[in-house]
Amino acid sequence: MTARIIQANQAPFQTVHVDPVTLDIIENALRNARIEMDATLVRTAMSPGIREQGDAFPLIADHKGKMIVGQFGSYIGPFLDGFDGTVEDGDLIFLSDPYSVGGAISHCNDWLVLLPVFKDGRLIAYTSMFGHQSDIGGMVPGSMPIHATEIFQEGVRIPPVKIWKKGEYNEDLIKLVMHQSRTPDWCKADLNALIASCRVAAHRVVEMVERFGDDVFVSATDMLLERNHRAMKHLIESSIGEDKVSFEDYICDDGMGCGPYKIKCTMWRENGRVVLDFAGTDPQSKASINMLLNENMMRMFFGIYMIMIFDPQILFNDGYYDLIDVRIPEGSLLKPKFPAALSGRTHVLGRLFDILGGLLGQKTPEFLNAAGFSSSPHLFYAGHDKAGKWFQLFQIGFGGIPGRPLGDGPDGHSLFPGFTNVPNEFLERYFPLEIVRYETVADSGGAGLHRGGNGINMVYRFLESGVIAIHDDRWFVPPWGVNGGLPGKRAKKILTKADGTRIVVGNKLEDYPVEAGDELQFITWGGGGWGDPLDREPALLAKELKQGLVTAEGAKDYGVVLVNGSVDDAATQALRSEMRAVRGAVPVFNFGPDIEELRRNCLAETGLPAPTAPQWATLSNGALAEAAA
Repeated sequence: MTARIIQANQAPFQTVHVDPVTLDIIENALRNARIEMDATLVRTAMSPGIREQGDAFPLIADHKGKMIVGQFGSYIGPFLDGFDGTVEDGDLIFLSDPYSVGGAISHCNDWLVLLPVFKDGRLIAYTSMFGHQSDIGGMVPGSMPIHATEIFQEGVRIPPVKIWKKGEYNEDLIKLVMHQSRTPDWCKADLNALIASCRVAAHRVVEMVERFGDDVFVSATDMLLERNHRAMKHLIESSIGEDKVSFEDYICDDGMGCGPYKIKCTMWRENGRVVLDFAGTDPQSKASINMLLNENMMRMFFGIYMIMIFDPQILFNDGYYDLIDVRIPEGSLLKPKFPAALSGRTHVLGRLFDILGGLLGQKTPEFLNAAGFSSSPHLFYAGHDKAGKWFQLFQIGFGGIPGRPLGDGPDGHSLFPGFTNVPNEFLERYFPLEIVRYETVADSGGAGLHRGGNGINMVYRFLESGVIAIHDDRWFVPPWGVNGGLPGKRAKKILTKADGTRIVVGNKLEDYPVEAGDELQFITWGGGGWGDPLDREPALLAKELKQGLVTAEGAKDYGVVLVNGSVDDAATQALRSEMRAVRGAVPVFNFGPDIEELRRNCLAETGLPAPTAPQWATLSNGALAEAAA
């Protein structure tokens, strides 16, 4: 089945010459329209996740559905291929089911709206936006159940439906969907904000078409796609070899006692194309950490990484997708079979960036990044206050960005550059809690010539009884360092009860009861270090000691001895000479201890029991799946 595009005007677009000035104007007008989409969204959404943190992603695509500006690549092609319906002027399509778009959105909390833009009876573009909804029903507040074993437990699933059909609004549909949510006011406001953002962008596209003409606009978008294709082709030929390189990394656990789970990718260049083959990745989990990875999304991740590393001036779009062949085994952690649960996919999503860095840097280690804050840890806090009113917090935590070729990793930052922190004043005003501390964790960034960014310790004091849930990773397998840099410190969560009892709780935790006066230390992990820490300027360590970024003990990882806040030059020289003699040559990758050593030392080092290795069962068709507990 495939969508049927209904156009009153069937005349094909003509390819015309577009001069460089006009092309530049259209390109930057499209960039600005994308920015205006974001601005519209944050001014009209209500939930903290979208309004304060910006957990939403815009897209403007050409009339064929290829992304011209955006962030996650276009999901319009897979949608059109699987949509058994019409696309007409006045339609606005709404969906949230990952399986209906091949994983282009990766869990049901992401609500997506798609607006086909018509001008004079012809489809000229698409605008779209998806954003994370704070609650869509399901078995737990926040609708991201760690213990879900199928997607039906994760809240309302919305197949592609039309909110507007040829200009007529389907109010009953919206009432039905909002009835599933614990926070319907937020959900409805956020949905309207997504729609408003798409309409603003559509208006800007029509303005461009009216100014320059249909054929000029369409030809310009074709030129932008072709320019990106040429640039990426050059980067691939100059940066990717024909010899196969492999890299693997891990998700620490599934929240149900099993782990770690391996993600493996092998990369090579073949007939002018890059092959990304995920053979060797573990089978799908029985828990919700699976990710239904869309091949176009992976192509976009690859392109973003290549462009940001080698040529940041390129405007990335969908023009180069035919240059990348993505192969993902069916039934794996990255392509689970329906109805596998998907709500906890954020850890896999982030880890893909670490894997890309490990792959792309093997040929050119000078461009390597260490492993960094490759996730978006979540905290949920929900319950009823003294007046009986329901409250529900969803917040994304920040951590340490990896050390890089050009400098230290930023402290306390997000995986996604566009995300912003929820102000503490906002949290204390609208939720029954206090923020006791919000600070970087000294020494949590891996030591290196360029230090990994430090993680964050955010201490919450709960003022009402309720339940919390935590989604985080990198508590078991540390974030690795590169070119001699050391791994970053791991995540940890500590609950101190009102009576003083101290409990180390899991980094994947669900429906855990808290009482008024309890305090939670939400400690995130640091980024890995880059380069030889023994080459870092000692005076910089003394400065960072005063700033609270390192401790005197932590400075010894750099071979620096600090006494009363100042560098002891003689002791530093002696310590560095001793450390160089003992360690030998520095490795390209420093992963820390192997998995079995991590298991042996887990309880002593983390306060938590080690996860149990997943067990796989052979199905009747020969495929593998995780065995039932």
